[in-house]
Amino acid sequence: MRAPPSSSDAANLFAASVIEDPQPFFSELRKERPLSRVGETGVHLVASWELIDEALGREDDFSANLRGVLVRGDDGLPEALELPYSGAADVIATADEPHHGVHRALLRPALEARRAHALEPSLRDWTRRALEPWLDAGGGDFAAISEIVPARAVAHILGLPEHDGGRFRAWAMMGGDMLAGDVSASRMLELGAETRHMANYLAEHLESAMGDPSDGPDASVLQRLSRGVLEERISRQEAIGISIVLFGAGGESTAALIGSAMRRLAEAPDLADRLRHSPRLIPRFVEEVVRLEPPFKFHYRSVLRDCQFGGCEIEEGDKLMLLWASANRDTAIFDDPDEVRLDRRHPKHHLGFGRGSHFCIGAPLARLGARIVIEETLARTKSFRISPDARPRYTPSLFVRRLEELSIGIESTAPEARYR
Repeated sequence: MRAPPSSSDAANLFAASVIEDPQPFFSELRKERPLSRVGETGVHLVASWELIDEALGREDDFSANLRGVLVRGDDGLPEALELPYSGAADVIATADEPHHGVHRALLRPALEARRAHALEPSLRDWTRRALEPWLDAGGGDFAAISEIVPARAVAHILGLPEHDGGRFRAWAMMGGDMLAGDVSASRMLELGAETRHMANYLAEHLESAMGDPSDGPDASVLQRLSRGVLEERISRQEAIGISIVLFGAGGESTAALIGSAMRRLAEAPDLADRLRHSPRLIPRFVEEVVRLEPPFKFHYRSVLRDCQFGGCEIEEGDKLMLLWASANRDTAIFDDPDEVRLDRRHPKHHLGFGRGSHFCIGAPLARLGARIVIEETLARTKSFRISPDARPRYTPSLFVRRLEELSIGIESTAPEARYR
């Protein structure tokens, strides 16, 4: 049994061209080496649907605990940064059973589809208020709108006061920076300090929720978590960690999805017109965007023991990078994998929200938020395009696929474009 082949072009993971468009690199991986080592880092890229599906089914071998990340070293090449292990720090996406099941059980009632759809009137109001200055100006940077709406939605679900909204947008976008893999030491210090501020803020509101813990149908996430603490199902540290993860996972993933959707519509006016005339197709379009541009390009798994995987030997302590963004374009699974197709028989059959026990618990809210922003934007414009003097720019992250700048010019607005 052999070791996984080494990826000779591993440094390309951090190349600006790959950040801008990772798909040529992922396509080569799928064809030539669907399982490959990143130099001597102990990190293995998993690029095919088949291998990712196998890894997700082997929870006894591959842990969701985040025990290390890939970063760009001083020499420009990838290196592994080991993280100190603390079980209490692993929550939701990075928790294993039985803790993962406890966390999901506490959150599920607040994030299920029924509760998400009850937010629709508020989401429409927040979207319209965010769109108004953009419409008045004849366009501009849509990335701000993509970030503001989901940040407010996540804060609302947590049960945080609306008057603190100025903090929420920045907090919701920090997670991707921390896992970007190519962040300066000074920026990491800033992110660490701001995360401590966020943790202290959330701890204060968790303490307030302790006075009114609830698991009723309208209870906020913090109320549900406080009840979990009081019943000793989770610790205070876990409750705060879960809240921090929800800010990043819920806010940034939806912002990334909205930005990717708007870019595609701005670059494909015929598709935008089709959705204007047939808005019932927008949910299918959202699924195609999630498939083509997963908000998170991968998630890690930690190897718990020496074992065989993909016909190779891998060692305890190694890491797997499960490349959702690659598997979602696997020709073994999808016809025309690089195309937006609104007639796919199973539109939700993709890995854009993960799969199995760790399927994204906030997927209903992300789908709803993206649909509403698309509906409201299309309804109040007749046409829009990418601004010719400002190229779309992605946040320089190995992990997240989020547009940091998306300048869109409105060519004509619909009569109902104003809300006053």
